[in-house]
Amino acid sequence: MADTAASGPGMPQLDVTTFSNQIFWLVVTMVVLYYVMSRVALPRIAAVLADRRGTITSDIAAAEEYKLKAQAAEEAYHKALADARSEANRIVEAAKADMQAKLDVELAKAEAEIAAKASESERRIREIRDGAMDMVSAVSKEAAKDILESFGAKADARSVNAAVAARLKGGAA
Repeated sequence: MADTAASGPGMPQLDVTTFSNQIFWLVVTMVVLYYVMSRVALPRIAAVLADRRGTITSDIAAAEEYKLKAQAAEEAYHKALADARSEANRIVEAAKADMQAKLDVELAKAEAEIAAKASESERRIREIRDGAMDMVSAVSKEAAKDILESFGAKADARSVNAAVAARLKGGAA
């Protein structure tokens, strides 16, 4: 045995005498591998790839459908938002108009009330002025009589009244 190890080429695969045998088994192994791969492994791989391709295609189609639905929902949202804004503006304008109408009515009431109070105040002022003028006239007549009597002059009521009335009107006596 030691003899064979020392005389052999080293690696049996590189022994030229066994090349034909190695080539035969290489071809047999390759045919068996080709047969197993083509009949068992490759169809399974092809089925998995086809299944993946179908899943990807259906997922893309579903994504496109969802994208269209999302766009439609977004458009509906924007339309609803615009409608809500226009409705809010309409409500605000209606409220402003209603408040302005109420304000106009209240202003008219207040102006009428102020006018009535001003008219009443003017009437009272006239009455007070007329009353004051009557009092001034009466006091002036009394004072004139008293002054004339204190000087010892006799004055009749008619001439005193005429003199006081003329003086109060701005004339000279």
